[in-house]
Amino acid sequence: MDLYSRKQRWKLVLALAALLIVIASLWYSNRIVDKVREEERRKVELWAEAVQNRARLVNLTDRLFARLREEERKKVELWAEAMLRLVGAAEPGDLSFFLKVVSDNTTVPVAITDARGEVKFHRNLDSLVSADPKRLRQAVADMAARRKPVEIAVYGTQKQYLHYQDSRLLRELEEVMDGIIRSFISETVMNTAAVPVILTDSTGGRVVESGNVDSLVLRDPALLATKLAEMAARNRPLEVTLAGQGRHYIYFEESRVITQLRYFPYVQLVIIGLFLLVSYALFSIFRNAEQNQVWVGMAKETAHQLGTPLSSLMAWMELLKGRGVDPAALTEMRKDVDRLEVITERFSKIGSAPELTPEKLYHTLRATVLYLRPRLPSKARIDVQAPPDPELLVPLNRPLFSWVIENLIRNAIDAMEGEGSITLAIEREDDTVHVDVTDTGKGIPAAQHRTVFQPGFTTKKRGWGLGLSLSKRIIEQYHGGRIVVKKSAPGKGTTFRITLNA
Repeated sequence: MDLYSRKQRWKLVLALAALLIVIASLWYSNRIVDKVREEERRKVELWAEAVQNRARLVNLTDRLFARLREEERKKVELWAEAMLRLVGAAEPGDLSFFLKVVSDNTTVPVAITDARGEVKFHRNLDSLVSADPKRLRQAVADMAARRKPVEIAVYGTQKQYLHYQDSRLLRELEEVMDGIIRSFISETVMNTAAVPVILTDSTGGRVVESGNVDSLVLRDPALLATKLAEMAARNRPLEVTLAGQGRHYIYFEESRVITQLRYFPYVQLVIIGLFLLVSYALFSIFRNAEQNQVWVGMAKETAHQLGTPLSSLMAWMELLKGRGVDPAALTEMRKDVDRLEVITERFSKIGSAPELTPEKLYHTLRATVLYLRPRLPSKARIDVQAPPDPELLVPLNRPLFSWVIENLIRNAIDAMEGEGSITLAIEREDDTVHVDVTDTGKGIPAAQHRTVFQPGFTTKKRGWGLGLSLSKRIIEQYHGGRIVVKKSAPGKGTTFRITLNA
């Protein structure tokens, strides 16, 4: 198994492991969120039950105060009746009961006036009020405005009027009641709930109080209606009746903590994924930089190592020429030495910015093919199709570009197993030029069209898998072009396309 196949398999294994980790993390996180949500739900239900119970307690307290108010009214009427009996008694008798009723009134402020409004008797009024006639008359007027006076027939046509008001105890109880209602709204409904809450009137259109809700929603009627509908869909609104204020509805939903916990695993995975992507990108950049340094170092070292034997071979050729060696043999040796010089020049240019000069593309391809043709199997045919413009100039580094063409041709020979045809064609398209290298070999599966250019990818038993990778580097980095598998299918051959700037 080649290096690339092992790498692909390890990538697949790691991807599956990462997927399992993600699934396990999501499952565990969702399980925790479900437990917290259920706990929160129970708390909300307890809170809702407490709200309803307290609302019932408020209403019960209000009914109790109403009864106290009624009892106080009866007490005042009884006191007035007792006063009437005491004042109007014509015959002597046992008046102790009436005296006791009158004397036992220590809480209800009362005042008796004649028909002209002059105060004849008062009881349980504030000392500052009773000492000041003006304040006393104003207090009697306030009593008459709030409650109808009790008429007392004294004798004949003479009448007196009994004025009274709620006792201090009852007024204090009413203030307590108002405080209880305010406390219910501000504390029970708003502050004791960690969830978003909206308290509305009976129509649902006016917000009485709210808590943990965006103010923009409360100010916009359309947003408010949508929010209330969403809350009602999640939880049935609580209906409460407050003393003196009528029916109200409490809308609520899950707390923001639950909502955040629900999406937390996904946000966490996105953050981790971004971190891993950035880390992978940085490591890839550093790894590619290291690989480039290795490429450049190996190439330059190879060129350096070839330089010494090349110089020696050239000297030996001159010596052989002086000794009368067959000129034809020397000519072939000269071709191989020149070829070695070209290879040395190619390696020396790796890692540096090569100089691109305008070259006749068709003639460059033909020169490369003419050199390779005698050195290839006899059953392999190579043809360079003449373009409409054979003199077309393209910016090239001739030694490096010829190296790419040689790699493609040698790979095609291996794919055809030494028997078949190879065609090189030139196609002009706007400001670009395409060079298509087509063979009749065994083809490349579609899944490998991109991976064939990866370092280490090879289908040969003996091979490093560097030819196409080096070709891609030369075309894309040094010539600013592009090389791709244009088309290929198993058993139907392959076409590589090189795209260059014209």
